[in-house]
Amino acid sequence: MNDPIATKRRTREIQETYQAFTKKNYGQNFIIEPGVVQKIAQAAVGSKEELVVEIGPGIGALTQWLCEYADHVVAYEIDPRMPEILEKEIGCDHLDVILKDFLQADIDQEIRTFLKEGQKLSFTGNLPYYITTPILFKLFESSLDIERITVMMQKEVANRFLASENDKEYNALSVIWRYKCDVKKIMDVSRHVFWPTPRVDSTVLQFTFSHRYRVENEPLFYEFVKACFVQRRKTIYNNLQSYLQDKAVAMEYLQNANIQPNVRAQQCTLEDFIRLYEVNYESLCAR
Repeated sequence: MNDPIATKRRTREIQETYQAFTKKNYGQNFIIEPGVVQKIAQAAVGSKEELVVEIGPGIGALTQWLCEYADHVVAYEIDPRMPEILEKEIGCDHLDVILKDFLQADIDQEIRTFLKEGQKLSFTGNLPYYITTPILFKLFESSLDIERITVMMQKEVANRFLASENDKEYNALSVIWRYKCDVKKIMDVSRHVFWPTPRVDSTVLQFTFSHRYRVENEPLFYEFVKACFVQRRKTIYNNLQSYLQDKAVAMEYLQNANIQPNVRAQQCTLEDFIRLYEVNYESLCAR
């Protein structure tokens, strides 16, 4: 490997050489501790043969290590200054950079053009704090056969994924990832290993797709779960009646699933949501 990018010296050098200073609107904070990005890359890449997709490579601190461990890396980058840096500073022939906003990309179609038959697929990245949830929802709702997602996020957001029912951090995303994945913490990351230094600490989580649960029409299930959490302080009955636009039908749905109307969504388990959805599925589809 060339001189590691994830140091303050190399980061400053690259920024000055390419005039690529951090921009707040892109949520850029570059890692300046090589041991951190190496550990993330080791966790993210299961084998050399995998296709690894990185979200937001920036100047390439993590990308550099991913290219060491995987034979093919695809990186989505929104900042038009970065592809030149990645090409010149990393310069490996098995890195493809796509200059595009990941949230606007048709990843189901685009990633399939890179996948070989039977090849495993993983995603990784140091996610900008303000779009962590939309990015993860996009991945969870994708039709791609994803093996794992290994991402760094704000520690407070990570705690929501680690939360169980009745925890204050428990929300719709908590339910959806439980439906799709098993999750484990890889490491906590101090704010002091970033340049510039953010105001919060971070956590790296890994989501491994389990395929234990299957419901019909998963996009409708996700929409239904989100609707139950729209106003967290209200009961699940109140949220359902807003979603269904019918008080009587909302009460009938809950009775069909044997769920009390005075409970809040954050008190319900994944199994509760699956039951509530499945026993009322035909009615939902008919609406």
